[in-house]
Amino acid sequence: MRLVSYLNDGRDQLAFLVDGLLYDCDLVHPELPNSMNMFLHYWDDMFPVAQKVNEAIRNGRTSKDNGIAIEGLPLLSPVPFPSSCRDGYAFRQHVAAARRNRKLDMIPEFDQYPIFYFTNHHSIQGAGDVKCMPDHFAKLDFELEAAVVICKHGRNIRAEEADAFIGGLMIMNDMSARTLQMEEMLLNLGPAKGKDFATAVGPCLVTLDELEPFEVSCREGHTGKNWNLPMTCKVNGIQVSRGNLADMDWTFAEIIERCAYGADIYPGDVIGSGTVGTGCFLELNGTGKLTDPNYQEQWLQEGDTVEMEIEALGILHNTIVREESDFSILSRKK
Repeated sequence: MRLVSYLNDGRDQLAFLVDGLLYDCDLVHPELPNSMNMFLHYWDDMFPVAQKVNEAIRNGRTSKDNGIAIEGLPLLSPVPFPSSCRDGYAFRQHVAAARRNRKLDMIPEFDQYPIFYFTNHHSIQGAGDVKCMPDHFAKLDFELEAAVVICKHGRNIRAEEADAFIGGLMIMNDMSARTLQMEEMLLNLGPAKGKDFATAVGPCLVTLDELEPFEVSCREGHTGKNWNLPMTCKVNGIQVSRGNLADMDWTFAEIIERCAYGADIYPGDVIGSGTVGTGCFLELNGTGKLTDPNYQEQWLQEGDTVEMEIEALGILHNTIVREESDFSILSRKK
C-alpha cells in the first residue's frame, strides 16, 4: 500500500494512493480512520482491512469516481504529527568519505554498533516549500535518506524481531545548515541548530508488503530486512547524488534494537537511515576539493528545487524559500 496524508478542509486526511488518484480511507471503508495517527495506533486491526480495500481499488472494484488526482493537492508529511524523530548513521561509504575528506581515519566504532541522534519532530514536513532563515543559507545542504515509521509500541526489542515494528518506508531529506552544525559540534554536542529547522519526508508511506519484490540480503554479520532501491537527488533538474538503500551497513532492524534498548518506541516515531554515500553537498564538496584545488563548492540557494527519488517510494519535491527576516544568531557570537 501507498498511504498519503494531505490537507483537506483544514485537517490532515489519510488516503490510499493508487495510479495517481487519492482515495480517502474513511470514505472507501467505514472502519478505516481518516488520519495516519489513528491508523498507526490501531495498526494490527486496521492493516488487514486496509490491505483488502487497497486491493479492491487496484482491481477496479472501487469506482475511480471516489478518487481525486494527487497533482496540485497540498501534501503533508505521510505522518503529519510524528511522536519523535531519530536519524541514524547506517551507510559506511558516507561516513568513510566524510572522514577521509577531513583527513581522518575511518572510525572503528562504526562497525561495532549503530548510532542515531534525536532531531526536531515538530519540523517534519512533506513536499513543498522549505523555509530558511539567513543563517541556514550559510552552507545549506540536503541529505538523501530513507526513513521508517514505527507502527506499534515496543521496548527492549531484539533486531531479529524489529522488522515487525516497521509500518513502512518513505523518502527523507534531512536538511542541514552546515555552518551552524559545525560550529556547535566543536563543543562536542549536537547536531542541533544546524538540523532543527526542516526535515522533509514523503511523498507517501509505502508498506513492507509492497516492497517484498525488492528485498535482498543484508550485509554479512547483520540482521534484518534490506531492499534494493536506487536513490537519486536532483538540484534544479541536475542529478548530484546517486546511491542504493541496499548499501546500508546497519539495517533498520538493528537501529531499532538500539533505539528501543531501555526505552519505549511508539507508533508514529520516525527513524531515518542516515545519508547514503554521495548523498549531500558536504561530502561531494570535500571529495571534489581533494582531487581539484580549484573545485567550486556548491550549496543550496534560495529558489533551488530539490527532487529526491527512491524506486518504489516515489519522488519528493521541495523548494528552498527565504523567510522575510534578517535576524542572524551567527552575528551574535561573543
